[in-house]
Amino acid sequence: MMHNQMAYLANQAYRGAATTVPPLKAVSMLLGGAATFLQKALVAQEARRFEEGHEYLMKATAILRGLSHNLDFTKGGDVAERLYQTYSALILASLKAYGRPNARESFRRIIAGLAEMREAWEFVDAASRGGKADSAPSR
Repeated sequence: MMHNQMAYLANQAYRGAATTVPPLKAVSMLLGGAATFLQKALVAQEARRFEEGHEYLMKATAILRGLSHNLDFTKGGDVAERLYQTYSALILASLKAYGRPNARESFRRIIAGLAEMREAWEFVDAASRGGKADSAPSR
């Protein structure tokens, strides 16, 4: 019974956060989460904990897939199409890199791309609120 109550409270906290975080901030947070999961997948792979690494890889690609599936092509037009292609390319690159001898370098490039996207979304978020984006990257 205690487990169900804790799960309920965790679910409520998640729902509360999901409804209070602005969409642009949420995208930024999700991109950061995907990068974190890819880093954890690489660490697990290098430690030969392949099942654990695969779980992290699936979490990262699920985030990217979720972002790509929530694009509004009617409103977003070419930008939405380009984002869809970018998310799809990142998913494919991540899946192809995992377990390969050059995984460290491949994941480094993928994570750097995610960090760049995250910073761009943070800039858009700050600009949309009339504020100034931080010059230091957040990590």
